[in-house]
Amino acid sequence: MRAVVVDEFGTTPQVRRVPDPVCPPDGVVVRVAATGVCRSDWHAWQGHDDDVRLPHVPGHELAGTVVEAGPDVRRWAVGDVVTVPFVMACGACATCRAGDQQVCPDQTQPGFTQWGSFAELVALDHADTNLVRVPPGMTPVVAAALGCRFATAYRAVTVHAAVRPGDQVVVLGCGGVGLSAVMVAAAAGARVVAVDPVPAARRAAQAAGADLTVDPGDDPPAALAARLVEATGGGAHASLDALGSPATAQAGVLALRRRGRHVQVGLLLRADAWTALPMDRVVAWELSVHGSHGMAAHEYPAMLAAIAAGRLEPATLVARTIGLDDAPDALAAMSPGGPGAAPVAAGMTVVVP
Repeated sequence: MRAVVVDEFGTTPQVRRVPDPVCPPDGVVVRVAATGVCRSDWHAWQGHDDDVRLPHVPGHELAGTVVEAGPDVRRWAVGDVVTVPFVMACGACATCRAGDQQVCPDQTQPGFTQWGSFAELVALDHADTNLVRVPPGMTPVVAAALGCRFATAYRAVTVHAAVRPGDQVVVLGCGGVGLSAVMVAAAAGARVVAVDPVPAARRAAQAAGADLTVDPGDDPPAALAARLVEATGGGAHASLDALGSPATAQAGVLALRRRGRHVQVGLLLRADAWTALPMDRVVAWELSVHGSHGMAAHEYPAMLAAIAAGRLEPATLVARTIGLDDAPDALAAMSPGGPGAAPVAAGMTVVVP
């Protein structure tokens, strides 16, 4: 098969032929119809994830058709059109039995713990636990966009942030996951303030349902938070850091009103992993700080129903589709100062191999 292969962290990947994947006994091989280009893929390419071993094929947001099923698979067959959460849960541990497959301690992840979907074929573990059937009428491009950014944002907004009609919500960072969070929060009846330094990203946030967009400029976290408190009439009920930086995490917490809820969606890795937060404020104001790590397959039906009903329109968040040969440049565009960074930040890029 053809695949995007990372031979050295931070060096432009190459598209070349590699062996086809081997089907796991409890898994499937999927012919990839579409796969999203996510900032998590950029982190993997940069060497920020300790699970990645070289040579490596990135990609974890995908949709496609089952072309082989292992002997232990009971619920899926060749020809099924599927998508999958980026967390491939084991389905057997105590965490999984409690319904929290998104934090399974024995999870695997395509594009991180194993080769991923920037390829014509991808192998997926534990198919009966993790696969999700793509509904009739949903395109592979839209289905691929769900697996990480949209599903993660959906659960972050509806479960962790617990957004209700009339809430004031701040979303920091308007890439794919941030725009998804804006759309989900707006659909829940919240008033949404979206923050991003890129004008195109702010326009995309407005189109996704943001009531107000804010350019953070060069403001330090406390100054930006003060502006957001004013913009939300005394502080947000919920804030989401969809970028993942010490500054946006701190600004998100400081932008809350008393008993507000901050959800950390953007990754904080390596030197940023031990980011300090204003815990004096957290204690005194009884704030809640949540991490959000995807969404289990069994939670997809509510999201898919909202999409089918037209309350959510993830298709509008896809800015462009590209071929497999263009995927390395799409990754490079996510680097600070990288060419094409603004168009990528203004919406999702999806690879059609």
